[in-house]
Amino acid sequence: MQPDLSEQLILFATSTILAGLTIRLAIFLAYAYGILDRPGQHKQHRHLTPFVGGTGIFAALLVALCFLVSHYPEHSMKWLGLGVSSIIIFVMGFADDILQLHYRTRLIVQTIVVLIMALVSGVVLTDLGSILPGEVLVLGILAIPFTLFATIGGINALNMIDGIDGLSGSLSLTSLILLGTVALVAGDHPSYILILALAGGTVGFLFFNLRYKLQPRARVFLGDNGSMLLGFLIAWLLIDLSQGSNSRAMAPVTALWLFSVPLMDTISIMLRRVWQHKSPFEPDHNHLHHILLDAGYRVGDVIFTVISIHLLFGITGLAGLYLGIHEPVMLAGFLLLFSGYFYLSLHPWHLITALRHLHTLWGLVPTQSYGFFLGSHTPEEAENLVRTLSKELRPSLDSLIHVIKNKAPAGDEDNKYAVVVNIRLLDAEIGTMKNEIDNFVASAQKHITEQCGIQLRPFIERNPRNDRRVQDQGNLSGNRRTADRRKPNQKLLVFEAMFDHASMSEQDYHPKKAD
Repeated sequence: MQPDLSEQLILFATSTILAGLTIRLAIFLAYAYGILDRPGQHKQHRHLTPFVGGTGIFAALLVALCFLVSHYPEHSMKWLGLGVSSIIIFVMGFADDILQLHYRTRLIVQTIVVLIMALVSGVVLTDLGSILPGEVLVLGILAIPFTLFATIGGINALNMIDGIDGLSGSLSLTSLILLGTVALVAGDHPSYILILALAGGTVGFLFFNLRYKLQPRARVFLGDNGSMLLGFLIAWLLIDLSQGSNSRAMAPVTALWLFSVPLMDTISIMLRRVWQHKSPFEPDHNHLHHILLDAGYRVGDVIFTVISIHLLFGITGLAGLYLGIHEPVMLAGFLLLFSGYFYLSLHPWHLITALRHLHTLWGLVPTQSYGFFLGSHTPEEAENLVRTLSKELRPSLDSLIHVIKNKAPAGDEDNKYAVVVNIRLLDAEIGTMKNEIDNFVASAQKHITEQCGIQLRPFIERNPRNDRRVQDQGNLSGNRRTADRRKPNQKLLVFEAMFDHASMSEQDYHPKKAD
C-alpha cells in the first residue's frame, strides 16, 4: 500500500524529531556515564565529545520498521532480518566505541550481520548487471561472497571517512536523497519509506553535529555505532534496489556512483597503505577531507566541497541510468575517475597545491595558521631538523612539515633545502591553542639551537600599510626604496615538496623535488 503525501511528511517529521530527542537524552547520559570520545592520536577534535549520534539513527530506523510492518506485513521476514541485523551492528559499534575492538572481531560480527541480511531477508547481490556487452553477469555460487565483500566494504567506507564534523552525516544524507529518487521513480515504496525515515534521522543528527553560528563545534559525534549502522543500511538499500532481473530499480553499476566518494576514498587509502607495506586498517591523515584541510579550507568549506563532488558523481550516475547509457561505459567512467582519485591519494601534495590556488580563486577565507621556516641546509641538516621537529610536535597540534629545495646559485652544485612547519588553527580552537603553540615554539627553539645552532624564524603577516616601499612610492626625495613588485593582495605559495613523516620511515627520507 502506497503511503500518501501526508503520511510521508508525518514519517519524516516523526523520524527527525524522535532522532533529535533521542540524541539529546543520549548526550546527557553520555556525560553522566563518561561515554565520551577523547582527543588524541589521529583525531581532529580537542574536546570531550559524546559519540552517541547513532542512537538517533537507530530511533529513526525503529519508526521505519513500525511503518513497514504495518503497511507491508507480507514481507515480515525481510523486516525481521533488517531489525535483527541492525541491532547487532549498532550494539557492536557501541562496544567498539567504548572498548576499541580488534578489527578481526569487527569483521566477524559484520559477517554475521551480512549473512542475516542475505539468508533471512533475502537481500543478496545475485548479479552485477550488464557490465559485459549483451548479457547479465550472474554471480551464482559467488553471490554470498560478493554480498559479504560489498556490504562490509560499505560499512567500513562510511566509518573510515567519518573524520570531521558533519562529513559522514552529510554524505549519508546526500546518498539517501539520491537513493530516494531512484526508489520513487521505480515505485519501490518500502525502500522509499526506509529512506525517508533514515533521512529524517540523519537530519536530526546533523542538527547536533554540523557547525553553524550558534554551534561552533559538534555537540555529538556519530561514533562507530552510528557510522556502521548508516553504512550497513545504505549498503542494504544499494543492493536491494539494484537486484532483480525484472523489477530492479537501478543497475548495479549505478550503485557505485551513488556511494562514490566514501567508496573511492576508502579503497584509495587502503591501497595506499598496502603500497607502503602498512596495515590497510591503520588510520592516517590522507583522506580527501584531510587534503582539503591541508590546503587551507575551513571545515564548512570542506563539507561543501566534498558534498558537491559526491552529489555531482551521484547525478552523473542517475543521468547514465535514466538516459540509457550502456553499463560498460558507466563502469569504465567510474574506474577512470577512481584511477585519478587513487593517483592523487599517492601524490597528495600535487592536489594540495592545486586546491590552494582554487581556494584563492574562489575567494574563500583560509583557516588561520602559524608557521616558521628554517633557512638553507644540506640534506643531512634538513633530515636532522625534521626529526627534531617531529619529536617536538605534540599529537594535538594539527601540523605539516615541508622540505623545500632551494634554487642553487649559478656554479653551485650543492643542493640546499629549507624546512617549513605549518600549524593549522581549527575554526573553534584558535583561542585555546595559542599557549600550546607558544610552548611548542619555545621548546623547539631551545632544542634546535642546542643541537643545530639555528634560530627559528616565525612567519610574519605582511601588511601593506606598514611597508615603507609602498609608502615611499610617491616620495621623490629622501630615502628611496624599490617598490614591492607584488600586488598587495597577492598570495604566494611556497610549496615545492613535502616530506610526509607520517608515512615514511627514517631510512626512506629523501627530499623530493616537485614536478
